[in-house]
Amino acid sequence: MKNIGFLSFGHWSESPHSATRSASDVLLQSIDLAVAAEEIGLDGAYFRVHHFAQQLASPFPLLAAVGAKTSRIEIGTGVIDMRYENPFYMVEDAGSADLISGGRLQLGLSRGSPEQVIEGWRHFGYAPAEGESDADMGRRHGEVFLDLLDGKGFARPNPRPMFPNPPGLLRLEPHSEGLRKRIWWGSGANATAVWAAQKGMNLQSSTLKADESGEPFHVQQARQIRLYREAWKAAGHDWQPRVSVSRSIFALMNDRDRAYFGRGESSDQIGIIDSMRAVFSRSYAAEPDVLVKQLREDEGIAEADTVLLTVPNQLGVEYNAHVLDAILTHVAPALGWR
Repeated sequence: MKNIGFLSFGHWSESPHSATRSASDVLLQSIDLAVAAEEIGLDGAYFRVHHFAQQLASPFPLLAAVGAKTSRIEIGTGVIDMRYENPFYMVEDAGSADLISGGRLQLGLSRGSPEQVIEGWRHFGYAPAEGESDADMGRRHGEVFLDLLDGKGFARPNPRPMFPNPPGLLRLEPHSEGLRKRIWWGSGANATAVWAAQKGMNLQSSTLKADESGEPFHVQQARQIRLYREAWKAAGHDWQPRVSVSRSIFALMNDRDRAYFGRGESSDQIGIIDSMRAVFSRSYAAEPDVLVKQLREDEGIAEADTVLLTVPNQLGVEYNAHVLDAILTHVAPALGWR
């Protein structure tokens, strides 16, 4: 059995071929797609966060709205760039969204990836401390966020408050019990996967990672996940973590599917990101019986307990619901995911 969710990057474009031509379209359709995904039996609705782009950005209003409109499906991010975040304000936002959803928030964080502008986090009021890189700053913000989620009091109360205070030091409110164990770290390298395990976070492994051995992407990803689990065990945490992988998977069920995605078999790609050689996962697009055979050989998927299906959100809610339903109905059962 595997948890199966979708991951939307939330693009919009004024192109006449796009079903999402504005930010309003993307936000409202994201809610509708989460509702549709819950109705067909999907387990999670996840959203990517990008700044200075025609994509989903500030996630918490959307997560709260999805939480209010659904009752079962997990809601999450993959991922929030912590270089841009105030951990204190974020704790309040996350606590609110989690309580609205009834404890279904699965929050993916990361130290950040290349963005649309140069050092965009500076426009948000953040800068690395002396001797820090921007990635170090993102991880530091993440650690502060984790500490605050524990819900321990740290702020000295005013002796003459406007409203009565509980005894002792005060914490940020609203506090959502259990959210701390539903925080994930998006890792692109083996070392950061180990760090995430040591910090007690679940692991999100995406469709790209540092090319650390020259092997196929799925082989490197599987090794990353095994290293993460070994580090988790060594850290002595008293609960079991979760691991997700992201994939672009399309079952070719009709002529429209074939027109969009039936371009023959793809392969891994190599590229440079932030001066790092990275390997990008192939996409999967084939008839269901062929997909099942291909996916059985994906070692990264085999090691994970959660699969996030990236969706072409600009093709609209109805078509994306069809894409997800095709995987749930015609592929997942044959693979033992259902």
